[in-house]
Amino acid sequence: MANILVVDDDREIAGAIEIYLRNEGHDVIKAFDGFEALETIRKNSIDLILMDVMMPKLDGIQTTMRIREELNIPIIILSAKSEDYDKITGLNVGADDYITKPFNPLELIARVNSQLRRYTMLGSAANTNDEKVYRSGGLVVDDKAKTVTLDGENIPVTPTEYGILKLLTENAGQVFSIEQIYEAVWNEAAYSAENTVAVHIRRIREKLEIDPKNPRYLKVVWGVGYKVEKIGGK
Repeated sequence: MANILVVDDDREIAGAIEIYLRNEGHDVIKAFDGFEALETIRKNSIDLILMDVMMPKLDGIQTTMRIREELNIPIIILSAKSEDYDKITGLNVGADDYITKPFNPLELIARVNSQLRRYTMLGSAANTNDEKVYRSGGLVVDDKAKTVTLDGENIPVTPTEYGILKLLTENAGQVFSIEQIYEAVWNEAAYSAENTVAVHIRRIREKLEIDPKNPRYLKVVWGVGYKVEKIGGK
């Protein structure tokens, strides 16, 4: 069971989402504009946010940007617009995923549960002896502490970014296609996944690389996919 914040100025839609989520056993808090959402987050422990884009006062994009200044909790963008530009904008400012309205309730639940699984794994205090530390040069992914460091400095990442980095660093030197990355990290079949993966890769590069256009660690193999360069021993 998780505390989920639903942010949508359409009260009917927010109410319908609340019903779907409560039927799954989740607790739901509703907010109807960006400012109300920010105030709700300050007063409550929130595990995931469903964020509408088009809202009065403070829209979903601006609200997401403000949340990402302090928190890495999963954010799923809800947008009535289906154009790639709107989806990419949401991902670029820090959202983990997006759903286009009108949406299938089953898809909504599946994406919520997928993000919650990653968030729970990232922040879990219960670790097993099988969890390891993966290294490539100064890049370290500690799967016990669920942290990413570069040259000893902590790098704040979202659950989705962590999942990508863990996959690629654990298998440093191996090239993964967009479809392989999406299916491994999102735990669902890859369908039109290119933009989604590419945006997350770009965000990771901006956090890791001194020159994101000439990356040392996270590299593209044109026509094939992405890899973390194998530097030194793991």
